Amino acid sequence: MSDEPVDEVRAASAVGPTMHEWPTGRLLSTASRLVEHAWTESLDRLGLTHAGLVVLHLLQEKPRSQTDLARLARVENQTISRTLERLQRQGFVTRTADRSDRRRHIVTVTPAGVDVWNSARTLERDLMPEVDEPESFRASLLAIIASSAAKRWEPEA
Repeated sequence: MSDEPVDEVRAASAVGPTMHEWPTGRLLSTASRLVEHAWTESLDRLGLTHAGLVVLHLLQEKPRSQTDLARLARVENQTISRTLERLQRQGFVTRTADRSDRRRHIVTVTPAGVDVWNSARTLERDLMPEVDEPESFRASLLAIIASSAAKRWEPEA
């Protein structure tokens, strides 16, 4: 596994402008990659992927169809299918044919899936530094995402 973002930060601090002089977009991009790297390592230890974590999160409320999971996760049905296959092999979810429509599958989280979800729920607290105003920080991130995603994703129905 590459330490590319860490190497970039080290190189940038040794040569050229300090990170304090970087444009905000570069800071956000670097922070994103570093957080993603740490998340990926931690999820891997739990036997999860980021996509798997998203699915388990969506299933905490109730069982859902594969199509609904894809829509809510904002991915294609084929993509969610691969994620569900992995989660099912690991015993974290079950998929059963819908009684009213055999072409449709209902996905349910298993007790093992609930356990791994509960273990993963502390990752944010464990991996992220504390910020002075967490709600303001989250609001800023949501605003950045909303502004950047406006052309990419359709609004939820």
